[in-house]
Amino acid sequence: MKTYIHCKSFPTPFLKTLSLLVFCTAFCSIGIELSFSQEPTLVLPLKTQVVPTGSVPRSANKLPFHHNVSLTVSLTVGTPPQNVTMVIDTGSELSWLHCNKTPNFPTTFDPARSSSYSPIPCSSPTCTNRTRDFTIPASCDSNQLCHATLCYADASSSEGNLASDTIYMGSSEIPDMVFGCMVSSFSSNSDEDSKNTGLMGMNRGSLSFVSQMQFPKFSYCISGSDFSGLLLLGDANFSWLAPLNYTPLIQISTPLPYFDRVAYTVQLEGIKVSDKLLPLPKSAFVPDHTGAGQTMVDSGTQFTFLLGPVYTALRSEFLNQTSGVLRVLDDPNFVFQGAMDLCYLVPLSQPTLPRLPTVTLVFQGAEMTVSGDSVLYRAPGEVRGNDSLYCFTFGNSDLLGVEAFVIGHHHQHDVWMEFDLQKSRIGLAQVRCDLAGKRFSLGL
Repeated sequence: MKTYIHCKSFPTPFLKTLSLLVFCTAFCSIGIELSFSQEPTLVLPLKTQVVPTGSVPRSANKLPFHHNVSLTVSLTVGTPPQNVTMVIDTGSELSWLHCNKTPNFPTTFDPARSSSYSPIPCSSPTCTNRTRDFTIPASCDSNQLCHATLCYADASSSEGNLASDTIYMGSSEIPDMVFGCMVSSFSSNSDEDSKNTGLMGMNRGSLSFVSQMQFPKFSYCISGSDFSGLLLLGDANFSWLAPLNYTPLIQISTPLPYFDRVAYTVQLEGIKVSDKLLPLPKSAFVPDHTGAGQTMVDSGTQFTFLLGPVYTALRSEFLNQTSGVLRVLDDPNFVFQGAMDLCYLVPLSQPTLPRLPTVTLVFQGAEMTVSGDSVLYRAPGEVRGNDSLYCFTFGNSDLLGVEAFVIGHHHQHDVWMEFDLQKSRIGLAQVRCDLAGKRFSLGL
């Protein structure tokens, strides 16, 4: 039996560390729908929980990052409706659900219980259409159904059939939503797996959840103080929100080997440390003729990763501005997560970090400033004598074998992130995300 595989190999080994998982704790039945636009807007609360690595499924074609902040949403699927919890990933297209109950995944979607479930035949254009996730032509299983195998950065995999079913969000009923009904499990033994039923692809591909739902916009906001936040699906304008600064999404028509055409790609133009602009030409941030060097905003990644020359310049200036303020770890054999080689020793008895330089990412038309504790991250379980270890939250993409700049979730704390699909742009505004949640009476 032939299988259709969409995989990507990575040279960096998978490390067993902790992950942060942002949960939408309310089912859609208690979501809030607003009528500020022609289409209803659904607002859902988000929470954060520390879980072991391996309990958050790594989506197909994802980078091998070992900490990640993933948004999850609870909704219902099928007739009668079944509760599912899906990880939201702006870096993936195909949504999927676990459809085979195993000891590792007791919480699954059971297609046999749904009268509206419909497997997709391999002759369907949905199966044969080339998308980002479908890099190899699909093939048939023994029942002439569209069969797929997904590969993950931690060397685990999952396989099953493409199908469609009805999805319910709030009072909205969406029939014939296409997703993968996966019958194999990950190589994970965590009890936390029971909290995740699958993954919701949110990029710009034709099969992504947001494309099938035809939302004009979606937004999220995560608090850096108490790890609460919200997810907003749909179009709404709020007078209390600080004015958004927009940066256009970069689109190309010609396929290039290293350019993801359905990712949320923006143009990074420079980086400042405090108020000092790094002495780099703008060409250092522009994709080359192969597409290498694009800048992606990815909700499935925690930290930010920069191509080698840009990372080296940032590292050097940050070292210079923290000289005499922090003690650098002198251990060339320690590289946090395989890509973050600038770490500092901080006494265990020291309750807070000293004042740190800010790092500002300068985009075309907008800026994102990383400040305070978001600049450094305490490496869990790493102690050197009487010192804890804090690492710079920017890493070197070259050490991962990744030909791209990736803007992670850690640097989006207390930033309203609006993905405007109609006007092909991303809006950013500094905002207290915990207060934004209270504006919607979510009780965060």
